[in-house]
Amino acid sequence: MVVAAAARPQTAEALSKRASMLRDSLQRSQGNTDGMVTILGSFDHRLSALEAAMRPTQVRTHAIRMAHENIDKTIKAADGILSQFDLARRAEAAVLKGPHEDLESYLEAVDLLKGIVRFFSTNKNFKSSEGVLNHVNNLLAKSALKIEEEFRQLMTTYSKPIEPDRLFDCLPKSLRPTKDDPDADPGNAGHSEHPSKSLETAVYRTPTLIPPRILPLMNDIAQQLIQAGNQQSCYKIYRDTRGSALESSLRKLGVEKLSKEDVQKMQWEALEAKIGNWIHFMRIAVGILLRIGPYCVYSDLKTHILLTTQVKLLLAGERKICDQIFDGVNFNKDQCFAELTANSVVTLLSFGDAVAKSKRSPEKLFVLLDMYEVMHELQPEIEVIFEGKSCSEMREASLGLAKRLAQTAQETFADFEEAVEKDASKTIVNDGTVHPLTSYVINYVKFLFDYQSTLKLLFQEFETGSETESQLAVVTMRIMQALQNNLDGKSKQYRDPALTYLFLMNNIHYMVRSVRRSEAKDILGDDWIQRHRRIVQQNANQYKRVAWAKILQTLSIQGAGSTGSSDLSSSGVSRAMIKERFKSFNMQFEELHAKQSQWIVPDQELRESLRLAVAEVLLPAYRSFVKRFGNLVENGKNPHKYVRYSPEMVEQLLGEFFEGQQWGEQKR
Repeated sequence: MVVAAAARPQTAEALSKRASMLRDSLQRSQGNTDGMVTILGSFDHRLSALEAAMRPTQVRTHAIRMAHENIDKTIKAADGILSQFDLARRAEAAVLKGPHEDLESYLEAVDLLKGIVRFFSTNKNFKSSEGVLNHVNNLLAKSALKIEEEFRQLMTTYSKPIEPDRLFDCLPKSLRPTKDDPDADPGNAGHSEHPSKSLETAVYRTPTLIPPRILPLMNDIAQQLIQAGNQQSCYKIYRDTRGSALESSLRKLGVEKLSKEDVQKMQWEALEAKIGNWIHFMRIAVGILLRIGPYCVYSDLKTHILLTTQVKLLLAGERKICDQIFDGVNFNKDQCFAELTANSVVTLLSFGDAVAKSKRSPEKLFVLLDMYEVMHELQPEIEVIFEGKSCSEMREASLGLAKRLAQTAQETFADFEEAVEKDASKTIVNDGTVHPLTSYVINYVKFLFDYQSTLKLLFQEFETGSETESQLAVVTMRIMQALQNNLDGKSKQYRDPALTYLFLMNNIHYMVRSVRRSEAKDILGDDWIQRHRRIVQQNANQYKRVAWAKILQTLSIQGAGSTGSSDLSSSGVSRAMIKERFKSFNMQFEELHAKQSQWIVPDQELRESLRLAVAEVLLPAYRSFVKRFGNLVENGKNPHKYVRYSPEMVEQLLGEFFEGQQWGEQKR
């Protein structure tokens, strides 16, 4: 502890020395800091003085640099203005020269002038800008007039009616007319295959109405006219020239405008030809049906296709060039197309409308159905070609015509049914064969079934809640019943009741046979067929009863009784009566043969069946009579006077019945 106490004074002394040293170091550091601050302050003063001395030099340098930049900008602006003047001089020369010789260069010059207008419009600080703008705008006004005139000349030059022969080049080779015979019917070309087969793979080309090299130029001109504010002039020029060309092209094809009065004045043959041509013009070249009948004959499908396709191609071609010329142009091309085709479409539709509104007659039904079918087939094409709001009238006109044709066709159905039932023709078929009215009506019904798909569409126009097949069945049954009612009336014109029944048998049988051999069988059904076959048999039985009852009575000995004569047969019948019966049989049979061999049963199977039915009752009765009583006359004088015909001869002569023989043929 004494040692520790002695060490404490030494430690305190050491700490005191260290603290004294630290104070000295801090004092020296502070002195150094103050010296450095003084030095730095002197530097700041010197730099400020230097900067103040250099400032005038910097200002002069900046001014010189700005002056150089302004000079460069001025030179550049001057170059730009001078180049615009140079462009203006060149463009002015081209504009004054006109577009006729070099249209592309002319249009380029117009674009240059428009660029000059834009340049000076954004550089109005140039003191001559206003004068330049006035000059250039005057040039542009002149150029617009010249462009308009050039557009008119180009449209006039390239808007000529297209010849029908040129349209043939757009058809598949199999449908083109032969070049070996320039006068040959175009429909006779290439008969190596059926036309309907080639339709499925046929490729048609849109006709070239304006050369392709001209279309881009016309597009440029149209753009220039619209930009210059001459939209109405452009519209009118295009509409008038193309519309006139289309109308002329249709006239070359034979399309003409006819009114209801014109149609009403025509003879049926002339009207039928006109309707056929109209169908040719209107029908598209797909799904064409070949109609063969007394009222609607299209014997050459290829000719039909050639004519129908031409109108379609013309309208499609017009739509195509309209779209190309006004492509990218702020222009209502749909409206323009609608107006340029309006007259042509009206001409095409007006004839159909005139026919639909003309006086109805049964022979018009099939052409009405054809016309309705055409319009229905065309509607998708019309929707494409006449698309857009502006063409809505075209589409509505087409739909309206289809509905009018459907309405007229439906009304003609009712007219025909009434006409059949009330037919008052005095034509009498003396031989009892099938009446012309029967064959006419049956053919009419057969042709109806060629139009089943069209009739289905027509019935859908007037929905009644029933299936279209049943509607067709109802219509057909009513027509058949009307015919049967009329035949019943006509049968009463015969004085011979046997011929009345033969007439009814022939005609009803013709109806049944025709139905069985046609599509009408599926519509009318087996019940209708069986019911009418029974009617045929009933009339055959009635004929047999009425025609042969008297001669069969002659061969009967019932009621003959005894005359009290000694010259009796073992049966108690007198020889005189037997002779009288043989003479009566001969006379009646010869009369029946003379008359009924002139009658006709046109169906061979029915004819043989009727002969057999007669033979089955006549021959056994005659054989029995000859066998029982022939000996009473054979042993007397002139036996052949009474037994003139053997049973075999009677059978042979029965084979001549219903053949329609003339009197001279019977003698031979």
